[in-house]
Amino acid sequence: MPAEWEPQSAVQLTLPHAGTDWSDMLPQVMPVFLDIVKNICPYEKVILVCSDQKSTRAWLSGVPAENLILVAAPSNGTWARDHGAITVESKGQLLLLDFVFNGWGLKFPAYLDNGLNAVLKQQAVFRVPMHFGGLVLEGGGIETDGMGTLLSTIECMLSPNRNPHLNLQELEAALSQKMGFKHFLWLHHGYLAGDDTDSHIDTLARFCDPETIAYVRCDNPDDEHYTALQLMEQDLKAFRTAEGKPYQLVPLPWPDACFAADGHRLPATYANFLIINKAVLVPTYQVPQDELAISVLQSVFPDRSVVGINCRPLIEQHGSLHCVTMQYPEGVI
Repeated sequence: MPAEWEPQSAVQLTLPHAGTDWSDMLPQVMPVFLDIVKNICPYEKVILVCSDQKSTRAWLSGVPAENLILVAAPSNGTWARDHGAITVESKGQLLLLDFVFNGWGLKFPAYLDNGLNAVLKQQAVFRVPMHFGGLVLEGGGIETDGMGTLLSTIECMLSPNRNPHLNLQELEAALSQKMGFKHFLWLHHGYLAGDDTDSHIDTLARFCDPETIAYVRCDNPDDEHYTALQLMEQDLKAFRTAEGKPYQLVPLPWPDACFAADGHRLPATYANFLIINKAVLVPTYQVPQDELAISVLQSVFPDRSVVGINCRPLIEQHGSLHCVTMQYPEGVI
């Protein structure tokens, strides 16, 4: 499985519409999606799954049409990271794997989202073959260094409503066979309040290069996350590369708590950044730590532009920037 920082051909987003959970806050969330699109287009194409092409083109006024691929298709939600196809390289050829998306372990309806990859294939968006993945698996649940290492969380990958027929050893064997993983790093701790994904790795810890992992760190003992994230940090410190070296660990700032109108805490995290060609898009939440998060990630990616995107509306539905995007490597589109 290629690493996210390798050359890309496109990024997919699946747009909100009145039939999604965004129905009562479309005016707040649509500008976030537009900002993401505008910041990707200078570097690569954007695939937009939408409910109506005509109105979407009007909404995209000013965005170069040659950088856009619009696909009209029905959808349940907007989380392209989790229903998008996952690219692997097999015997020198790129291949898309269409895994089952079941609404994060049967929590939410997902039957339309689970069929979107087939629609994109039918409409000839992809130039490479697509195979059935054979597992319930979401892109937000896996991280790779592009060299055969998988970074993930036990809570997500062994949750009972995903692949209950597999134990950890059997799951590793399946992931090795289907995706070429040969080195496994499992986090046993770490979570975000308000998260619906059973601790997706892309909310907690991310590869930045084969030897560097950026991760969320909570230094406030009064915060409900403190103990779990301190234990997660110990997990990360114990990890070794396939060559036996410790990772360079880069702590990301802990944002001030964000709350929904009903008082429940929202899963704000700076780990949910997106790496694209020559740039990194970082979610921000209109809190004091935003500038520091951008600065830290700029130090990690010195050769890329690091751009903040206000994702405060996105976390109202318990996801952020990386969650609404799926990159496709060079040669896929």
